Amino acid sequence: MSHRVLVPAAGKIRPGCVIYSEITACSIYGYKNIELSGVVQMKYRTRQIFFFLKHKQSRRGSVFYFCVNIPIFAFTMPGRKFYQTIHSWRLRYISPRNFILILSLLAGILGGLAAILLKNAVHLSHSLLTSVIAIKSFNLLFLVLPFLGILITYLYVTYFVKDNIGHGISRILQSISKSNSIIKAHNMYSSLIASTITVSFGGSVGLEAPIVLTGSAIGSNLGRYLRLDYKTITLLVGCGAAGAIAGIFKAPIAAVIFALEVLMLDLTMASLIPLLISSASGAILAYFFMGNDVLFSFEVSAHPFTLSNLPFYALLGLLCGLVSLYFTKANLSIEKQFQRIPKGLLRVLAGGMITSLLVFLFPPLFGEGYETLNNLLDGNGLRVLDGSIFSAMGNNYFLLLFFLILILIFKVVAMSATTSGGGVGGVFAPSLFMGGITGFFLSKAVNFFINHRLPESNFALAGMAGVMAAVMHAPLTAIFLIAEITGGYQFFVPLMITSVVAYLTIIPFEPHSIYTKRLAETGELITHDKDKAVLSRLSIEKLIEKNFLTTGPDATLGEFVKLVAKSQRNVFPVTDKENNFLGVIFINDIRHIIFEHEQYDSVYISNLMYMPDTIVDQGATMEDVAQKFAETSHYNLPVLKDGKYIGFVSRANVFSAYRKLVKDFSND
Repeated sequence: MSHRVLVPAAGKIRPGCVIYSEITACSIYGYKNIELSGVVQMKYRTRQIFFFLKHKQSRRGSVFYFCVNIPIFAFTMPGRKFYQTIHSWRLRYISPRNFILILSLLAGILGGLAAILLKNAVHLSHSLLTSVIAIKSFNLLFLVLPFLGILITYLYVTYFVKDNIGHGISRILQSISKSNSIIKAHNMYSSLIASTITVSFGGSVGLEAPIVLTGSAIGSNLGRYLRLDYKTITLLVGCGAAGAIAGIFKAPIAAVIFALEVLMLDLTMASLIPLLISSASGAILAYFFMGNDVLFSFEVSAHPFTLSNLPFYALLGLLCGLVSLYFTKANLSIEKQFQRIPKGLLRVLAGGMITSLLVFLFPPLFGEGYETLNNLLDGNGLRVLDGSIFSAMGNNYFLLLFFLILILIFKVVAMSATTSGGGVGGVFAPSLFMGGITGFFLSKAVNFFINHRLPESNFALAGMAGVMAAVMHAPLTAIFLIAEITGGYQFFVPLMITSVVAYLTIIPFEPHSIYTKRLAETGELITHDKDKAVLSRLSIEKLIEKNFLTTGPDATLGEFVKLVAKSQRNVFPVTDKENNFLGVIFINDIRHIIFEHEQYDSVYISNLMYMPDTIVDQGATMEDVAQKFAETSHYNLPVLKDGKYIGFVSRANVFSAYRKLVKDFSND
């Protein structure tokens, strides 16, 4: 029997409390086609739930009670009658498919609102701070503000959140892989607050990863509150992320592709339509509530794409791939170096001081860096020198190129120091920043040394797509994001060339994206491997068969023959009195002597048994079990726990459960 217990909140189970359940495809005591539609009240009795069911096939209907032992959570929260009424109405009038569409709309709206709130909060706080700081002039406050922001963020996370909220997108992938897509409720606000503090004070990170985590947490907790299944909750996680991305950039198509390409949701109509609804709702909210001053929005320059520039876009893709490789390797290496520093204020001091010093020397590293990108795209490239120690040296062309190289080198250091020191932010914006700098640098150098007039703004945009595609291993997301935020779909060809070449450049050196690298190192990367994703949903505990009769090593062949007569299996585990597993006996192996009565008293089990070459531990993953079946010809493998016999797991049961789960995953 398959069933779902639908309760709005977990509480203490008390006798007499009312819970709700939806029953489907029941078969009880030989009766078939027993259905229960709608909601039925059930009383809690000890540890059992009593179902009031009606048999469909009978003219009047056979009424009987059925009892089943299942773990439940009681509905004891205030307002339960209201919830019950709404839930009953939903089951009666809204189909499951339409219900998911409604939830996707809600997840997109909430994710978009969170994005709007975050971007405007950072914009307001940044405006207040920069009104005090003279960005265009030499200012010692750059030595204080980033450190102060990291310190405040650390204190907030340590004493209020009390959980690790860094690496937002990696955390989402981990929750999908290992936690049934359940993201802790505090992530609906904690990363939003922490990243606002970090970036507002000049932390050299982006807001996109925290806001994506916020949107995904909203979708996850919405599904968890409604007690939905893993597949639906995972879809809502993607819907929340899509709404957040669309709300930040006004890029609904890129938001959908991000959910499919980065979060690796299945591309089916069942998932695509909800994602489109979520991303569209997030983008619409952005159009209504966000001003242009807080949007990452540009217009493509008047220079159209020409075939003569094609080799330079390919060259830019190659350069972006190398920059991305440095970006990924340096970031992971610096984070590992910071892990050697004891946790606490000492690590905060190290990260804060490094970030503050770099921001002081290179003011474009302050915050997300979108203001610098705006200057590059507006043709004001020399303004990147404003506020730095190099600004007094004048408008020197070589100085500008050298300064851009230094920014590319130290942006990764400042970003890694910010997050490792205790700040909260992501790599989304830094990758766009470094891509813009890379494209501008190449076009500037070509224009000076070769005198081939390349459109610097276009190359900056293409560079943003190139580095983003390579760092995130998401070329489609990068292409559509830049195309949407510029409104220039005529720029598709250069974006495609740059992104694809950059992606192909980094792949031989780094097969994992910056988001999946950490998970791959710990063996937790499941979302990008569908076999692993399905196998991770299976539990060996539910597949262990225990209807095998055991025998002892001192039993005679005659005693064993009597045991065979009682058994329905052809495999017999051999154990001692303490249930230690000693070996197995297969009927086929002893068929030649089993009918030789003269040997019944002279041959012992210890002479016939053998230790199988493959054994499964009870704590093994289903991926390990499937691998062992693939490597051997065995149909049954013994399952042990600390050397004690538990049961057997069969090849047929494992792959039958696997096929059923694949079918459930693929059901549209």
